[in-house]
Amino acid sequence: MANVKERIFEIIANQIGRPVEEIGIEAVLNEDLGFDQLDMIELQMALEEEFQLAIPDEILEQKFIEVNDVVQYVEEKLAKK
Repeated sequence: MANVKERIFEIIANQIGRPVEEIGIEAVLNEDLGFDQLDMIELQMALEEEFQLAIPDEILEQKFIEVNDVVQYVEEKLAKK
């Protein structure tokens, strides 16, 4: 089973239709990867389903800037489960 980081990278890559190798840990979701508001909502739903987490809208809007922000948030939430 893939680790959390790998699974997040796969979700993002599938969502934007690019190879995982093109996703950098410091990539900015909206600027580097072209995420718009709808993409962010789809990412939120995919992460919630994959990891069985609830991700508040404020986290999505204020904290998810880079791919690393997403990875850190999910890892921290899973560690508390």
